[in-house]
Amino acid sequence: MKKVPYLHPFSKILGVTVLFFLLISTSIYAQDEASAEASPEQTEAAAETDGDPAAGKTLFNQNCAACHALDRKMTGPALANVEARLAEDEGLDREWLYSWIKNSPGMIASGDAYANKIYNEYNQAAMTAFPTLSNTDIDNILAYTAAPPKKPAVAATSEAAPGAAGGSGSGVSNNVILGALALVFALLVVMLVLVNRTLKRIAEANGVVFVEEEAVKRKPLWKAFVDNQFLVLVSVIVLLLGSAYFAYGWMMQVGIDQGYEPIQPIHYSHRIHAGENKIECKYCHSSARVSKHSGIPSLNVCMNCHKSIYQVSEETLAEGKQEYGVDYNQEIKKLYAAVGWDEENQRYTGNTKPVEWVRIHNLPDFVYFNHSQHVTVAGVQCQECHGPIEEMEIVSQHSPLTMGWCINCHRETNVKIEGNEYYEKIHDELSKKYGVEKLTAAQMGGLECGKCHY
Repeated sequence: MKKVPYLHPFSKILGVTVLFFLLISTSIYAQDEASAEASPEQTEAAAETDGDPAAGKTLFNQNCAACHALDRKMTGPALANVEARLAEDEGLDREWLYSWIKNSPGMIASGDAYANKIYNEYNQAAMTAFPTLSNTDIDNILAYTAAPPKKPAVAATSEAAPGAAGGSGSGVSNNVILGALALVFALLVVMLVLVNRTLKRIAEANGVVFVEEEAVKRKPLWKAFVDNQFLVLVSVIVLLLGSAYFAYGWMMQVGIDQGYEPIQPIHYSHRIHAGENKIECKYCHSSARVSKHSGIPSLNVCMNCHKSIYQVSEETLAEGKQEYGVDYNQEIKKLYAAVGWDEENQRYTGNTKPVEWVRIHNLPDFVYFNHSQHVTVAGVQCQECHGPIEEMEIVSQHSPLTMGWCINCHRETNVKIEGNEYYEKIHDELSKKYGVEKLTAAQMGGLECGKCHY
């Protein structure tokens, strides 16, 4: 019998090459990881100050951020590099800043020229005095306002790359490593093809003949199904019953918009406003206390806060982009455009634009529902009908708002009698009629057609 080598010589060469590339790529990757962990982060040195910028940021946010920003004019002027600008333009030193921050009204009353200039420029509204801030605290705030802005991480990475080759790191990028691994996998595929051919040659040399089995002819599945009349009958019955079930379910959902979650022209996060900031629902929807409708809040209500809040924190901004794909700062700018607010000069321009809000909760025209009767008289919380609104990023219709849903609530909910003079007389009469101490809304007429239908 003819002796055939198990592997082609070229296959052996490929195997050695694959092993070599695996060892090289692994060592390069490990060296690159080790150098990345060992090398310090390359950042530009901050300007020398005699304060702590980190502590100054906290103090700035607590005391100054309501009226000042670093890079733009708000209720007061921008404070970036304020000490250097005052020293260069006005010849004022840090001692003047100590006096101004601790007692600005006193500085104005004393006739200080620059103090009165600022006072007149900003509508003759004196800055709040901060006598509790020490000189050290002010030094920290000034250090924060003088700190240079951080460079983006991408720029720092690109600057550090050229110098990496001269240091202890390998200077090999991840793209090179991925390319080497891709080459290794390609060589493995070639190697497997060659091994397959070699094994076939060995089998043929030993007299092995590969015979393909003849396919067994079977009856097509559809023909077998048609020939079985009982199976056809059962299938037709199942299909008819299933179709009737789904058709009935679909028709029963007509007019029910539970889960409806439209996109609004200005993104408003109830999760941030009602949840994180604990703003009461009735602060914005004030008409729910006294009116049939809860009402759409006027944009002037929004501007009560957003005259000063023109951007969100970096953490909130990053969360909005990653989790919800929303830039909260851009949504605030949409609000400014709608009300005609000039950020730079802090005034209304009069160029307003109506916002076309999309209604979410919409009852049929023949249904009567009064918010004030439920909110003020009955003391029903907003969440009982609208769900956990304080957790919703985008508001959706939480409840089905069907007739059956309302009736079940009237049957199960006891009316709050204690301290509610509105129900005293009717409660005395109905409690004797039904012989109970607690009355449900249904027992007080909550199931009468005329109560909810015109």
